[in-house]
Amino acid sequence: MNFPDSIEVVDSHTGGEPTRVVIAGGPDLGTGSLSERRDIFQSRFDDYRSAIVNEPRGSDLLVGALLCEPCDASSVCGVIFFNNVGMLGMCGHGTIGLAVTLAHLGRISKGRHRLETPVGVVTFEYHGGGKVTLENVSSYRHAREVTADVPGEGLVTGDIAWGGNWFFLVGQHQEELSLGNVERLTEFTWAIRQALKAQGITGEAQQEIDHIELFGPAANPANDSRNFVLCPGKAYDRSPCGTGTSAKIACLIESGKLQPGEIWRQESILGSLFEASGQVVDGQIIPRITGEAFITAETRLRFTKDDPFQTGFE
Repeated sequence: MNFPDSIEVVDSHTGGEPTRVVIAGGPDLGTGSLSERRDIFQSRFDDYRSAIVNEPRGSDLLVGALLCEPCDASSVCGVIFFNNVGMLGMCGHGTIGLAVTLAHLGRISKGRHRLETPVGVVTFEYHGGGKVTLENVSSYRHAREVTADVPGEGLVTGDIAWGGNWFFLVGQHQEELSLGNVERLTEFTWAIRQALKAQGITGEAQQEIDHIELFGPAANPANDSRNFVLCPGKAYDRSPCGTGTSAKIACLIESGKLQPGEIWRQESILGSLFEASGQVVDGQIIPRITGEAFITAETRLRFTKDDPFQTGFE
């Protein structure tokens, strides 16, 4: 594959979790739907994905966002999110980071904007000063209290829910949700994911559950919960996870534990915060997530043809 000499990106972080927005030099994916273009990106241009987010230019925790022309004329842009191992349907923290990046570039001002993703159009409001409220895709609980037999761990029970990605949400466990315990939390959640796959436990239409989310008491008593989220590439989410919080909001509302419009303060493993709520519209739960993002770099990634690691490594 012939890479361009350079790719222009803007980096940000949302509650500690980084986003790298590709603003120039990305591959030509044609003019099909965003889901079709995501599939082309994955099947024909996966080296671009790896080169942009993996070492030596990136790291396991980096989420990429490729700007695209939208099919929906009312959207400010289209975006395809990706990480160290593949494509993402949607990314909540990435959308907040993208919104702040667009404002930084002068492409949007304060107010409400539409964004087209491979899983549908989402709306966000840019408040200024790095603060964004995301109105996510409709979210729902697919299955309640599903039990998996996890080798070395025993029986683990959780809910399967959609928040733009598939999640297995576990509230009953014996783990300490602290930054000093990340190695053990990663081992535990990775074992859960492998068990779900081995036992054929999936989301709707046999889609793989590739995010595992643990919940526990918040460190700050002003907040409602703390979470630990293991992402598809085995990196943990530094932010409270936008799609994971959306999945949680759906479960809480469906269980009657959270009223529509009521605020849920979700704390990350770092202690960063998302404020979330949900509205029921035509029988569907629409989560709203508010968080902050900060620009960290404007970068030109360089590519040298004789570089043996031009396309990065996972």
